[in-house]
Amino acid sequence: MIIDSHQHFWKYEPKKHSWIDDDMAVIRKDFMPASLKKTYFENGIAGCVAVEANQSTMETDFLMDLASKNDFIKGIVGWVDFRADDIEEVLKHYHQFPIVKGFRHVVQGEADHNFLLRPDFLNGISKLEPYHFTYDILVFPHQLGAVLEFVKKFPKINFVIDHIAKPYIKDGFFEGWAVLMEAIGKEPNVFCKLSGMITEADYNTWKPEQLQPYMQWVLDAFGADKLLFGSDWPVCLVAGNYQRVKEIVTNFIAHLPEDDQAKIMGLNAIKFYNL
Repeated sequence: MIIDSHQHFWKYEPKKHSWIDDDMAVIRKDFMPASLKKTYFENGIAGCVAVEANQSTMETDFLMDLASKNDFIKGIVGWVDFRADDIEEVLKHYHQFPIVKGFRHVVQGEADHNFLLRPDFLNGISKLEPYHFTYDILVFPHQLGAVLEFVKKFPKINFVIDHIAKPYIKDGFFEGWAVLMEAIGKEPNVFCKLSGMITEADYNTWKPEQLQPYMQWVLDAFGADKLLFGSDWPVCLVAGNYQRVKEIVTNFIAHLPEDDQAKIMGLNAIKFYNL
């Protein structure tokens, strides 16, 4: 069973989705379940985890509504304000809905490299544990030092690194990213998504072999038990199509035992998000 651990939906609004710049103009439109369902059928995908694309609780509710009408959406990763005084009440509210598996904050957009270590944010994250919510870590490589310190503070919360921490593949950046990812991979409660790679390379000229060293590094660092396939649809359409994104991963792991392939392509997502 193949599970896409990372994709998005939106009704495009220029202000709300201002992160979609001119280079990404191809995705300045609505992306809703009907079109993804067709894509999944064509690519043999059994279901997905829908991840927030706008930082508001309205986004969380939007994804919950879509999931209630589309059974291929197996879980959602929403957004809450972890710095808010009422964070515990908000988490208690969302715990009523089994479709809500965890949350994410767009830390990559925060100017403070140590945003994850701010006391108010740490306080909010500490409230996840009793509810067994997961947390998706969205960062750039220069924030990985804070990530390592952050995850060590919460050994009983399950974390997953989105998009292999967005190494600057286009510029060939590797060493600093690699050292910290190796250290983070040793933490038993931290997983990693094989996702979002083609949009960190050159949109127009990337080749699978450019991605190989990065995938190999996270495979070695995290192991086959802690890697999750994700498409990052529809963002991936900026630099390719769904089939190509899936094949990047399936071709890379083709030499692994079938059990490991099955884990990476779906079983690990089922386990991590309790789908």
